Amino acid sequence: MTAWLTTNLLAAALLPPLSLILLLAAGLFIHRRHPRLAMSLILLATTALYAMSTPWVSHLLLKTLEISRPLVADATTKADAIVVLGGGRRIGSAEYGSDTLNGISLERLRYAARLYRSSGLPILVTGGKPGGGALAEGRIMQHILQSEYGIPTRWVEDAALTSWDNAHLSAQLLKPSGVQRVLLVTHAWHLRRTVPLFEAQGLSVIPAGIQFSSTRINSILDCLPTPAGLRDSTFALHEWLGILWYKLRSILPEGSP
Repeated sequence: MTAWLTTNLLAAALLPPLSLILLLAAGLFIHRRHPRLAMSLILLATTALYAMSTPWVSHLLLKTLEISRPLVADATTKADAIVVLGGGRRIGSAEYGSDTLNGISLERLRYAARLYRSSGLPILVTGGKPGGGALAEGRIMQHILQSEYGIPTRWVEDAALTSWDNAHLSAQLLKPSGVQRVLLVTHAWHLRRTVPLFEAQGLSVIPAGIQFSSTRINSILDCLPTPAGLRDSTFALHEWLGILWYKLRSILPEGSP
């Protein structure tokens, strides 16, 4: 079992919905011997499921990860390159006949295209083949930028399996070309984890986030559970879990996984 698969299985067990299912299962399993504890576990899992499924709570969680505001117009003049982080693929997409980008990656790529048209800065795309598949994220992004936007890609990093790999391998491509400051394109909730990783590689980073969250309650629907709400809460908790892991990794002995 690869380290990538092991890490993701562990993360799945710690994050909703699987963590809440395990909590419910534990409550049902012990309900005869320990009814009060069982009811407490069931109530906790049910309450957490409801809260994290509401758009309002999910946006509150995402907001805790935001470290910047939307990019201002003149920020591109201070950068040497645009770096686009892959956000996932659809492996073996039937309609495309091969692997293609998922919606998260496409949202990042679209914003990178917008920044390129306003600045002319060279682009680096980064992403490997976590979970297998035929095509790396980096190669798919390069193809889409060229074929659908008519935009060339200066550097393609196609081996990264983690955000740490994204930063480490991208820096190896950028530094020989004299790049020192980059516009880092990813979702606003992803920047708290990724900016320090790129800075640790000796690059100056200008956050270029997308999809900033609003914590206002605009209607009663914001307080009702939805699939999208649970998804966004999971994104937020996944990021905080990743931040904790990288902090632990930084104090582990060299060579530890």
